[in-house]
Amino acid sequence: MYSMTGYGKAEYSQNGMLITVEIKTVNNRNLDINLKIPRAFIAFEDAVRNAIKDNLLRGRVDVFINYRDENASALNLSVNLALAKAYYDASVAISKEFNIPNDYGVSRIMGAPEVISNDGTTDYAEYKDVLVGLTVSAVKSLNIMRKTEGEKLVADMKNRMVTIKDLVDKVKERAPLVAVEYREKLKEKIETALADVKYDEARLLNEVAFFTDRSNIDEELTRLNSHIIQFYDIVETDGAGKKLDFLIQEFNRETNTICSKSNDIAITGYGLSLKNEIEKIREQVQNLE
Repeated sequence: MYSMTGYGKAEYSQNGMLITVEIKTVNNRNLDINLKIPRAFIAFEDAVRNAIKDNLLRGRVDVFINYRDENASALNLSVNLALAKAYYDASVAISKEFNIPNDYGVSRIMGAPEVISNDGTTDYAEYKDVLVGLTVSAVKSLNIMRKTEGEKLVADMKNRMVTIKDLVDKVKERAPLVAVEYREKLKEKIETALADVKYDEARLLNEVAFFTDRSNIDEELTRLNSHIIQFYDIVETDGAGKKLDFLIQEFNRETNTICSKSNDIAITGYGLSLKNEIEKIREQVQNLE
């Protein structure tokens, strides 16, 4: 099981060409690839995306690709003076409008988008395989971190599931006593209210039977125990984050039903503790692929 949070990097340096691929991921319901690629490699964008899709299932993926070509023949820089003037005029206008010093110098203008461009005719097609290989290597580096983090998340969830199982067992142990205690309390109230007047025992039994049926949580407990077994099966499977997300929703649904039907302070207390542990697991699941 992998976490959706991680970072990976790969570099290529040969014959004056340096290429760097960095990948950062965070949790997201689906696979969302945000690729920042130099114009020189724009033709390879689909290949890079496919390399990522082949190795990641979901999460927000930010990919940063940079390169530096130190071969003099590859450099033929041109300056867009009109655009540079537009940037400078904008800085002057802002300075006057807000009455602040204009610190927009030459180096800042040169760094503005599209002011400096490389009109070299270098063909970078030969670097397609290099770029794809770097992407795969960066993902492998990323996955080492994601795997380590995922193992920590799974270990934490398993510990919390032990607590959940213990709480479910306590609810199961307590549940049969609720109807018995209700019958005794109801009988005591009737006898106190009616004193020596004889009351209909059959009606008392009917009331207790109605209460027992209304507050019965056997089905919910059975489903919770089934969910616990499913959890241990799913959590050992890579890429099952969505399944776990759905399963935890079912945990929460059954626990809510138990709390609403129990009519017992002790069971309600166990139910609230269950909800607390389930919510903590849900937060962890949000970070799993």
